[in-house]
Amino acid sequence: MIRSIQNFIKNYSRQTKASGKWILFAILSGIVVGLVGTAFCYGMDAVTALRERHGWLIFLLPAGGLAIVGLYHLLHDEKDSGTNLILSAIQSNENVPLRMAPLIFVSTLITHLFGGSAGREGAALQLGGSIGHALGKLFRFDDKDQHIMIMCGMSAAFSALFSTPLAAAIFSMEVVSIGIMHYSALVPCVIAALIAHGITLQCGIAPERFDLGALPDFGIKTAVIIGILSVLCAIVSILFCILLHTTERLYRRFLKNPYLRAAAGGGIVILLTLAVGNQVYSGTGMDIIEHCIAAGTVLPLAFLLKMIFTAATLGAGFKGGEIVPSLCVGAAFGCLFGNLCGFSPVLCTAVGMGAVFCGVTNSPITSLLICFELFGFEGMPYYLIAIALSYMMSGYYGLYSSQKIIYSKYKTEYINRKTEK
Repeated sequence: MIRSIQNFIKNYSRQTKASGKWILFAILSGIVVGLVGTAFCYGMDAVTALRERHGWLIFLLPAGGLAIVGLYHLLHDEKDSGTNLILSAIQSNENVPLRMAPLIFVSTLITHLFGGSAGREGAALQLGGSIGHALGKLFRFDDKDQHIMIMCGMSAAFSALFSTPLAAAIFSMEVVSIGIMHYSALVPCVIAALIAHGITLQCGIAPERFDLGALPDFGIKTAVIIGILSVLCAIVSILFCILLHTTERLYRRFLKNPYLRAAAGGGIVILLTLAVGNQVYSGTGMDIIEHCIAAGTVLPLAFLLKMIFTAATLGAGFKGGEIVPSLCVGAAFGCLFGNLCGFSPVLCTAVGMGAVFCGVTNSPITSLLICFELFGFEGMPYYLIAIALSYMMSGYYGLYSSQKIIYSKYKTEYINRKTEK
């Protein structure tokens, strides 16, 4: 009896010490990454506003691409694999250089200043991951603890840039290895995400929230309609992933010099912009999302054009991310579907966003939480059906080539394979 009590005290003391360590470093990570994320948010707002006031800046996009390539060459990071390196570092012991943080920070701002079509989560995950890794090295954490610090930083940055702390806390644990969750990082990721979110709020950055208004009653008919939309969104997500990976391969195959790729990619985006007659597909695509929800209308080819613009931009070596563009693609496709079938275009917009996001990231729990945080809980059954079907029907495709599918999506089978390209 006495020995059992002694063992309990000893084990509990060890657990308390470990918990205290992670709480402390999660707070530190949340503060540091939250402040960097806040600065990045203000930078994004500033360059976007500047580009919208001076539309001619898009003609400097090739020069911006040359500057990005030059920066990476100057800091000896020409083989940068971006978010894939962050995911690989969590799976193994690859080094994440701290220089990745300022590089992705500056290069993403350059991309958006000159009208490239890209998101911002690439910056979020790389900023957070590199800072988290640097903090772990500073305090001499072992390799396993380093992995948790990287996830902690990713959650903090995702929360700071997207103002979705619930989804941010889970995303970094879910996106690395599909079929398993790194629950050892749960407490640090939750705390870091909440701290970073609190910092952005205190600094005056308002969270993005959408009011869908009155939603149709959930029933068999509406469930079938949403089910059809979900399957179509899964197909769209596969096409988006294929387009992104194929475009990058084509750029590298025909333009082996990175400077030529960046200049040519910038020129292609300029030609595409001139062809459509406006810059609506530049930047993240949030304007398209807001229009779909506010007006319930969208141009029929908006989802396809956003995919093409994003692939042309990122494949050439410009920096940013694919997640917000994927949300934009989902919103535009969902809104189009709702108008074609005469069923609540606004709800279909929200469902399309969640379904396509799930299809390209293979992260169903995060997708569901993002829907709750952006749109509220009222549409829960619709989001649940959409995300479940999209996860299953999107196969083994994904945005990140370093992402591993540990267990099959269709049966309880260990497969441990990379996502399709």
